[in-house]
Amino acid sequence: MRSAPQFAAATPQSAAADAYTWKNVRIDGGGFVPGIVFNRSEKNLAYARTDIGGAYRWEQSTKSWKPLLDSVDWEHWGHTGVVSLASDAVDPDRVYVAAGTYTNSWDPTNGAILRSADRGASWQSSALPFKLGGNMPGRGMGERLAIDPHDNRVLYLGAPSGKGLWRSTDAGVTWSQVTAFPNPGNYQQDPTDTSGYASDNQGIVWVTFDESTGTAGSRTKTLYVGVADKENAVYRSTDAGVTWSRLPGQPTGYLAHKGVLDAVNGYLYLAYSDTGGPYDGGKGQVWRYTTATGAWKDISPLAAADTYFGYSGLTVDRQHPGTVMVSGYSSWWPDTQIFRTTDSGGTWTRAWDYTSYPNRANRYTLNVSSVPWLSWGANPSPPEQAPKLGWMTEALEIDPFDSERMMYGTGATVYGTENLGQWDRGGTFSLTPMVRGLEETAVNDLASPPSGAPLLSALGDVGGFRHTDLAAVPPLMFQSPNFTTTTSLDYAEKDPNTVVRVGNADTGAHLALSHDNGATWYAGSDPAGVTGGGTVAAASDGSRFVWSPEGAAVQTGGGSSWTASAGVPAGAVVESDRVDPKTFYAVASGTFYVSTDGGATFTAKASTGLPSSGPVRFKALPGVRGDIWLAGGSTGGTYGLWHSTDAGTSFTRVPGVQEADTVGFGKAAPGATYPALYTSAKIGSVRGIFRSTDAGVTWVRINDSAHQWGWTGAAITGDPRVFGRVYVSTNGRGVIYGDSADPGGGGEDPPPGSTACTAVYKVTNQWQGGFQAELTLRNDSAQPLNGWTATFAFPNGQKIAQLWNAAYRQDGAQVTVTNLSWNAALPAGGTTTLGFTGSWSGTNGTPAAFTLGGSPCATG
Repeated sequence: MRSAPQFAAATPQSAAADAYTWKNVRIDGGGFVPGIVFNRSEKNLAYARTDIGGAYRWEQSTKSWKPLLDSVDWEHWGHTGVVSLASDAVDPDRVYVAAGTYTNSWDPTNGAILRSADRGASWQSSALPFKLGGNMPGRGMGERLAIDPHDNRVLYLGAPSGKGLWRSTDAGVTWSQVTAFPNPGNYQQDPTDTSGYASDNQGIVWVTFDESTGTAGSRTKTLYVGVADKENAVYRSTDAGVTWSRLPGQPTGYLAHKGVLDAVNGYLYLAYSDTGGPYDGGKGQVWRYTTATGAWKDISPLAAADTYFGYSGLTVDRQHPGTVMVSGYSSWWPDTQIFRTTDSGGTWTRAWDYTSYPNRANRYTLNVSSVPWLSWGANPSPPEQAPKLGWMTEALEIDPFDSERMMYGTGATVYGTENLGQWDRGGTFSLTPMVRGLEETAVNDLASPPSGAPLLSALGDVGGFRHTDLAAVPPLMFQSPNFTTTTSLDYAEKDPNTVVRVGNADTGAHLALSHDNGATWYAGSDPAGVTGGGTVAAASDGSRFVWSPEGAAVQTGGGSSWTASAGVPAGAVVESDRVDPKTFYAVASGTFYVSTDGGATFTAKASTGLPSSGPVRFKALPGVRGDIWLAGGSTGGTYGLWHSTDAGTSFTRVPGVQEADTVGFGKAAPGATYPALYTSAKIGSVRGIFRSTDAGVTWVRINDSAHQWGWTGAAITGDPRVFGRVYVSTNGRGVIYGDSADPGGGGEDPPPGSTACTAVYKVTNQWQGGFQAELTLRNDSAQPLNGWTATFAFPNGQKIAQLWNAAYRQDGAQVTVTNLSWNAALPAGGTTTLGFTGSWSGTNGTPAAFTLGGSPCATG
């Protein structure tokens, strides 16, 4: 057990903290994967980079990804953005990351080269004198970071923002600019963008070595460099980087997103687009350069005039170098496209073709049952299909040791195959998500109701989920409507079946309501002027809601009609009292507001000392009227944690908390009555995740230096059912949850005659002759299960067609399901959810009885 600091008032004290284990709430993916890198000398060693969620290493034994940058701290949150990654072929234990999220003012820190000698288990950092942009335009081009394949002390880095080409000669410890390199790039996505985001010079975008021009221990003589300059996109050095020249005869009018060299045949392949991506790109070409003769050949799968997309993802089959694949990364509709040649670009075939428009013939099958939400719940008209083959497909790699395995990244996942050769053999190759362990969602809000699902999440880009089993991928994100980004959600404290969420949407309503704990939804209506989600609060009894949307005044109503609230400014952050259904709270610019008439009118309170700048988040305590905790502020201004016990009439600053950004509540500690408090804060000059079990008198840090996850300032909540459990938001590493090794406060063994489990069976979709259902099982005993079996019987002859998250056997009406290897452990109080599709005729009744581990289950 580690010793962790505990703090009371302003004086830190030392005490032993509960050891915590940290895991992801499984979503599997959820963000853009712009780079996949296979090591060229060791089989099964591969890495993935993300734009805001760090880097990952492939674990072949589990076929999953292991996060490598969870140690990134609050102050260096930008280092969770990875603009490039390089794996050392000379010493496969070495891996390098070019880290930094934005090159403009949004990221206050410069970029860094992170270097590891143990495959990412630990890191050392070399600061750079400029910023890097893992989440900037052009981030799918690359790789910008490259290791000399013969002298691994030499690395090159292509910099953005006009900073040029940089080199290290001591294995990444120190760096200096290659002053002889003549062109720092000039391409800007939008030169008029005053934020500096789209107007940044995308710079030097890739470095490629010709390994045929060197020997072990000496520097490779010939290397090629891609530059974000449509007229001068490729440069070469033939004297190990001493001198450089523009490659003569090259095509112009495009940006070279990738440059991949086939040293066996002497070809440099280049994928071009008319823009930097990853979203845009309307025209493209693919070219082949013969290194021995200097001859250029346009080998584009389509004539440039026929493209409506650019090319980017580019890979050579190292076992069969004449085989090359390239992606049309910016083909959003009807789908992305992947092309393949087995004769070095002489002829091409496509992943899908039209038969007779709009019908398609695919060379692949795509099975997303392991990550079913990738269908987005869509049922599009041809030629579009669900799930899609992808979008933003800038990372495309054939395993250098296995021609049958290929992976590619999309804007939401990593897909892969292990029978790619079927493409050439006239069959269909099988694609599945190869994304387990890679969690890349940005979290805006979290809620853990006292009953129903243990967690509801509000996420960027993929909307959010109802998590009935933390260890299982949810079947679908929130639907009807599906927000691109959910900004806020809340449940009614006394009626957790009533849930409200708000978010951003291209069309339609920005608010949705549920009366079954978030399982199904319907759209509310928008007041005039609404442009975005903002924040929302539900009355404690679910009778009304207060909504502070973007673009309009604060509103009160039932969801279908709204009345503007008086006395509170637009844009205020709103919350509800968890006891009194007519009391709502709001805060804006350092002023706290209270409504006691259901949000119709608000009154500014005389309380002082609250932060007037920076984000502020607050919550009212369940079970106690007017008990409020408020966190927020900004560096250099008022910043901390405050507590009110009189409904905001006065606030007391919590001593010793120097900074705080979130606050949440969980089940009280054994022997305590006040809920456990959780916060992402700075206490005793230490940034971390803290817990208090004595109403904020003392605090203990529950995370450690290996588990920091960059920025954790959007949301936090404990679990009202499990003492010690906490859910933490991240900005790109998904939802993290922690459990104490000594949780305490657990339930007793059930008395004689009671049940040891609960089963909740729900038909989630039904159509003529078919249906989809889910079964959630909760272990209500005091003992964990290590391996489990459940049984039930269908009452009306239903037949299962496909089942996920468990193995199953059906004998007539009787169904037996057993765990898989990854969900065998079912702790006391833990839940697991399985889903299935099936057929029915006449009546589709609910099974009457369920067992778990041979014990009968209560039904809910």
